[in-house]
Amino acid sequence: MSLTLFSKLELVPLNIREENKHFIVEDMNSGEFYEMPKICIDAIYLIIDGHTLGDIQYNLKEKYPEEAVDLIDFAKQLLELQLITKVDDVPIISKQKEKKKDDLGFLWISQKVGRFFFNKAALLVYGVLFLINVFLLVFHPNLFPHYSDLFISDYMVLNIIAWLVLTFCSVFIHEFGHIIAMRAQNLPTKLEVGHRLILVVLETDLSTVWKLPPKGRNVLYMAGLCFDMVILFLALVGQLIFSNGSGIFLSLLSVVVLETFLRIVYQCCIYMKTDLYYVFENLSGCYNLMENAQQMISKWFSLKKTHANTEVVFDGEKNIVFTYSLFYLVGVLLTISLYITFYIPQLIFAMKKIIPGYLEGPTSLPFWDAILFSLQVLVSFGLLLYSWRKKYLQR
Repeated sequence: MSLTLFSKLELVPLNIREENKHFIVEDMNSGEFYEMPKICIDAIYLIIDGHTLGDIQYNLKEKYPEEAVDLIDFAKQLLELQLITKVDDVPIISKQKEKKKDDLGFLWISQKVGRFFFNKAALLVYGVLFLINVFLLVFHPNLFPHYSDLFISDYMVLNIIAWLVLTFCSVFIHEFGHIIAMRAQNLPTKLEVGHRLILVVLETDLSTVWKLPPKGRNVLYMAGLCFDMVILFLALVGQLIFSNGSGIFLSLLSVVVLETFLRIVYQCCIYMKTDLYYVFENLSGCYNLMENAQQMISKWFSLKKTHANTEVVFDGEKNIVFTYSLFYLVGVLLTISLYITFYIPQLIFAMKKIIPGYLEGPTSLPFWDAILFSLQVLVSFGLLLYSWRKKYLQR
């Protein structure tokens, strides 16, 4: 398709909304969102009004004398985003983008139910529960999780089953918090299998939060953590109330505390796109923080000096990107600490348990315990490969 300054374009239906710093453009056909500066929005409106690319370029150079205006390049970007339907009345034949909103659901959950769990009073309760949880962990050190809390039985297969069931339930409750919060805003969503590093996770599709103004998004991002506070509170209080109760019941509560505590701390590792990352991004108004921070950090540690500026940073955002880069590095150190304190000791303990089992032969329970444990690990690894493959295919 040939583009010239005499070309006229026809665009897909767009919804344009002004943000704190820039504009959010929604492709009404696919449900995808794009951040653009005002000069791009002015160009889009002129395209919609039927002006040629040459006329638009001339007008924008007059209005923005300090900007490098190239409408041919901008039109090519719109083509790549599949936002153009016709060039000079010639239809554009392109692969149809998947319409995300058609795959979204949970519409059976009433908006009233969502608002019951996420209103000003409820948010205050979640905040109070956070303070109580901190108080309990600080003033009752025996409640603080330890890596060995995972091992409630001498048989690894039972430990993994208990951990999988409790983890699935608590993670589902976390994600259901996001779902309920989305429905409070009458937005559709869906659950997917994803990954963070080598951990398989459930993920709620929050793409439609861009329909809301910035102030309305943070609650949706924090909703999972709000429900985590409830889970952690109930598990900690349960340990205090039933301190003289059944050993297995207290052990299961310890697993819940361990798993929930790790998930909450993990959210602070904002070098990955965790819930708190999106809160930071939303509050700052910079929507490419991770990518720009990675480029900034690579410059800090690069031995070769480069003069090419590959960062896509809008004016006034460098300080925010710098601040996030520091949090990025802190998050990496925090992750390393979690692995050293919890995950690696758990792995070593598990290996010490199952390796002798293989040596005892197929007539012993420890042997089959080791076999079943290994199969469970393989299933988890298979889910991880599925998540990686899905992410690769989407790219």
